[in-house]
Order: sequence, then C-alpha cells, then structure tokens
Amino acid sequence: MTYDPFNQSAPTETPAAPGPVNTETSAVVAAAPNPFKIGFTLKASEKFSAEWLTPTVYGATAAETAERGRDLLLAMQEAELIDLTAKAASFMRSKHIAPEAPKGQPKFAGGKVQHQTTPADAGEYTCEHGRRNFKDGGTWAAQFCGAPQGVPKSDQCPPLWRQKDGSYRAK
Repeated sequence: MTYDPFNQSAPTETPAAPGPVNTETSAVVAAAPNPFKIGFTLKASEKFSAEWLTPTVYGATAAETAERGRDLLLAMQEAELIDLTAKAASFMRSKHIAPEAPKGQPKFAGGKVQHQTTPADAGEYTCEHGRRNFKDGGTWAAQFCGAPQGVPKSDQCPPLWRQKDGSYRAK
C-alpha cells in the first residue's frame, strides 16, 4: 500500500486560535525564536539530475512545527507548486546546451588529463611508431608521432601540421 501525503480524507485537527500573549514567557520565546525546524526534500527521482524542492518550516514547539509542515505541504500541493516546479525544470533542461564531452582515450600528461581526439577530417595517420596522436590547439592542429612515452624527441617522427586545405604534412 502506498502512502499518499496529500490524501485529504484523513481526519485532521484545526489549530486553535492563539490565546492572549503572556508577557512573562514571551521573553523566553524571543530569546530563542522558533527553535524547532523541519526541512523536507521532495525529489522527483533518485537521480541528482531530477528536480528537488527543499521547503523548510520553523516553529516554537515541535507540535507547531509539525502542523506548519503539514500545512506547507498541503498548500504546495493545492497551489500546484510541485507540478509547476517539474514543468519549470523540464523547460530549463530543454534550453540547456551541454558542452560536448571529450572524445577519445584520456591520458595523463603535463599534470592534467589530455583527451586525444581525432576529428573526421583528420583521418587515420600513422608513422613507424604506430597511430599518430591528433591535437587541436584552436588556431593550429597537428598529428604527432605515436611513439610510446619515454622515447626521446630526437627519435620521434616529425609532426604533421594541418594545412589551410585541411590536409596534414610535415614542415
């Protein structure tokens, strides 16, 4: 059986109207206003990418805080705030343009992760040491020797630089 927190058929008590204020005890309340707190996390799914609502209520007593929590959840449901949040989150996701994920096999070099990618126009370039590594520097692109790490630079093949026509050749 599933519990429906918005089922209005359950009997509820209406809170009594506040009585006269006792000025002798109000100083205690003023010193620690609303010491009780309830925070709710309403998640659309178990994934972090789903929308969350995190309302919070405060009260001077535990019973008052619980009643305020119930009232808040019912008001949120009645005002269709939960549905509106889901619609707003869906709208935001439809407008979001995620950055393109790096392609290729990542490797650690120069103190950071390097993604060796080969664009469609780069083709499969090889040298005597194996498949060349493509690197795009924004204003330049090149195919570097495929020699394993540790091979001296003098023993590596010269890089092939991208030309204006899109081809690659050594300088």
